[in-house]
Amino acid sequence: MERRSFIAGMLGMPALVKSMPMVGVAPMALMGGRFVTLCIMIRTTPWEVSRDVKLHPREEGSWHTLEGVKAMREAFAEGNPGGRLTWGFTMNALEDKRINYVQIREYAAACQAKYGDEVTYFPGYFPAMYLPRTRINQEMSEAIGIISGFVGRGYKPQSIIGGFLPAESLKYLAEKEGIHVAQAVIWSQHNIDGGGADGSPSYPYYPSTEHFCKPAQGARDFVDCVNLDGWTMDFICARQSGANGHEITGYNSRRGVGPIETYKGWGLDLGNREVMHTQSIHFDKGFALNGFGWVTNIWEAQMYYEFGKELIIGALRMWVTDTLKRWPDVKFVTFGEFGNLWRAHYKNNDNWNYKFVERGSGLGDSYNNLEIRWFMNKEFRLALLHDWHKKTPEMVIDFTRYDLAVREPGDATPAKPIKDWSLINRINQKGLRPEDKPVLLRELGEEEKRLIFKYCPELA
Repeated sequence: MERRSFIAGMLGMPALVKSMPMVGVAPMALMGGRFVTLCIMIRTTPWEVSRDVKLHPREEGSWHTLEGVKAMREAFAEGNPGGRLTWGFTMNALEDKRINYVQIREYAAACQAKYGDEVTYFPGYFPAMYLPRTRINQEMSEAIGIISGFVGRGYKPQSIIGGFLPAESLKYLAEKEGIHVAQAVIWSQHNIDGGGADGSPSYPYYPSTEHFCKPAQGARDFVDCVNLDGWTMDFICARQSGANGHEITGYNSRRGVGPIETYKGWGLDLGNREVMHTQSIHFDKGFALNGFGWVTNIWEAQMYYEFGKELIIGALRMWVTDTLKRWPDVKFVTFGEFGNLWRAHYKNNDNWNYKFVERGSGLGDSYNNLEIRWFMNKEFRLALLHDWHKKTPEMVIDFTRYDLAVREPGDATPAKPIKDWSLINRINQKGLRPEDKPVLLRELGEEEKRLIFKYCPELA
């Protein structure tokens, strides 16, 4: 049997996948919806940001198989037949001629045709840290062309999964490629995997030409490419910089819905409790405050072999089925779908005004005596923290102003990487500078309080 026919046959599809029309998707609206976006990442080594720029020596080719990705896709679909996900391929994974990578690409193309999955480019997690902007842009176009070629039927992805992408690259995507959605920020990432870019909102926004972490302030600095986060975080844990110590007794700023920090670190029971707790921030109180809820996640395909298929398939099945059991209206959609839903509702940054409340889960460093409130809009983000057991006053632990001018770092190169792309000014949640010492809201300047009360009159 011809290979494409074999893959199609595995999915119960006609042999000529290329001739099939794209799956129809029922119309959806942003408001009143609960959404999950999931990307499965396919790579050849960790942290590869280009064909020849591989930042980790470990070869993962044998850990990427048709068996592994098929098992992950089927676990995702169990009890979730209408769910769609995003397949993200690094450039090496797009071009690798080994039979396992050929099969995975064909399987992803078949899933796109049958389920409406998205197949797109994933230039590692940190291309901006190691590559100049022109090279990032050129390779995005090359990758998009490769994907359109093997998926066929005139297909083009609606989004790029980029980790960190500079503002110029987002502008390039919108204007040169007609792609208006990118996962281009990793919220609260700081001193993890060798770098970071803390400072952005955690929910979607149109970025400024000044900095990809900054929402555009108006037409002059507006980039028409919705910027999405890659992992939903536990806000209590995310206050930390980096990770330290034992999985249970130490802290990890990346704790939330990610499988490495939850299921792999804590096992299925505790890991799933933390995932469900983090999702509840957005699907319960957050849904009431914002009118919609969104959880975002990226799983790396090599985990199937690295951590064991029983754990990874069990975790994926548990996460999806328990999410739908608790919130039956949740829709699992692609990154491109969700970003375009948001773009259809919000034409600029003027009208979104996100608010979140969390009391810690009590697991690990998600301390259950702490309550955090986040406020995010186009002019600032603000976090208030207090001990609700002891009824201590709320303290400002983050006040990042977006109405101030900012510049991204210059071009990086593999020989001269630029590791920190953070937008930090007034007070930052990581607490690393003397000026980051928490203060009472009333201790801020009068002009600062007027700005806050304009968006958050309930704090006046």
